[in-house]
Amino acid sequence: MNFLLSAGEASGDNYGAQLVEALRQLHPGSAFFGMGGEKMRAAGCELLVNAGEVAVVGLAEVVTHLPGIYLKFRGLVGEARRRRPDAAILIDFPDFNLRLARDLHNLGIPVFYFVSPQIWAWRSGRVKQIQRFVRKMIVIFPFEQEFYRRHGVEVTYVGHPLAWLPEPAISRDEYAQQHRLDPAREWIALLPGSRRKEVRLNLPAMLAATEKLGDRFEYILPVASTLHRDFLREQLTHSSLPVKLCENARTAMKFARASVVASGTATVEAALSGTPFVVVYRLTPLTWLLGRRLVNLDTFAMANLIAGRRIVKELIQQEFTPETVLKELQAILPEGPRRTQMLADLREVRTRLRESGGQEEPIVRAAREIMDALPAEKGKKS
Repeated sequence: MNFLLSAGEASGDNYGAQLVEALRQLHPGSAFFGMGGEKMRAAGCELLVNAGEVAVVGLAEVVTHLPGIYLKFRGLVGEARRRRPDAAILIDFPDFNLRLARDLHNLGIPVFYFVSPQIWAWRSGRVKQIQRFVRKMIVIFPFEQEFYRRHGVEVTYVGHPLAWLPEPAISRDEYAQQHRLDPAREWIALLPGSRRKEVRLNLPAMLAATEKLGDRFEYILPVASTLHRDFLREQLTHSSLPVKLCENARTAMKFARASVVASGTATVEAALSGTPFVVVYRLTPLTWLLGRRLVNLDTFAMANLIAGRRIVKELIQQEFTPETVLKELQAILPEGPRRTQMLADLREVRTRLRESGGQEEPIVRAAREIMDALPAEKGKKS
C-alpha cells in the first residue's frame, strides 16, 4: 500500500514516524511519502516537503510566507495526483492540512485525520470542512469525540500517545553526563516552541527571566526535531547565562526542577512529566488582534483544559514578561503548598490522559482504524 502523510510540527513529525512503523507492521511493504520532519524521514517516509519550510506562526505571518507555502502545497497535491496513494493521513497543522484534505478528497483519495485541530477552541466553523472532506477523525482527547459526534463526523478516540510512553530508561546522572550537566544542581527546562517564529517570539523573555533568577540553576533547552541546533545557538548568543541544548523534551522536563513551556503539545508532555511548569506564549500584535476574536475559550493550556480548571499558570501575550515568569518560577521551585498542589494536580491530569478506550497503544489503534476503514482488498495484510 501507498500512504501520503502530512505533518507540520515537531509533535506531528513524531506521531507520523510512529504511524509509519505501525502501518508497516499491519501491512508489510507499505510505502510512505509526503511532508514531515527528520523523525518521519528516519522512519522511512519519503519527504517531498520538509515541515520546517512551511511551519510559520499565526495569521499575519502566513501572509508573508504564502507564495512559498503555496508552491509546496501545489507540489504535494501534484504528487498525490500522480502517485494515487491508497489513503492520506493528515496530522494536526490545520491551516495547511484542511486545505490539503479538500484537494485530496476531490482527487478521490480517502482522507484520515489524526490529532484533531483545536476547532473546539477556536474557528469552530472549520468543522464543516472536516464534515465534507475527512473520512474519519482519530482523536486523542476524550472530550473531542463528543464534539465531533455532535457535528455528525465519524470519529474514534484512541487515547493519547504520549501517555503510553514508558518512563525514560536513562537515569538523571546518565542524562547529566550525556549533556555535560551538573547533577548536583537543579535544572530549569526552557521550551520556546518548535517553529523558528515561536522561538524568536518566546525565547528572549525566557532568557531574561533566567538572568533574573541567576546562576544557581542550570538551564536546558531540548531541541525540537523541526529546528536546527545552529539556529538555536544563534538565538542564545545574547544570553549572559549558559543554556545547554539537549535531546528529548520529555526526559529533560522529568529531570528538571521546573519548566517554562510554550503553549502547545509540549504542555501535554510537561503535564505527563509530572514536573511543575508555567505556560507562556506570544504572537505578533497583529496576529493576536486578529486571532483572539476567534477563540472560544478563556484558557489555552491543555493541562488546564483536561483538568477542567486552571492548575498551571498561563502567561499569554502582554502578561508574558521576564518579571511574571520569574514570579511564577519563584512560586513553584521551592517546596511548599503551591508546588505540592501542582504536583497533585498533574498526577490527576496524567491519570485522565491514560484513560483510553482499549488495551492497544493509541498509535497502533489509529493505524488499525485506518486499515479497517479501507476496502478489504487494500486493507488486508500482504
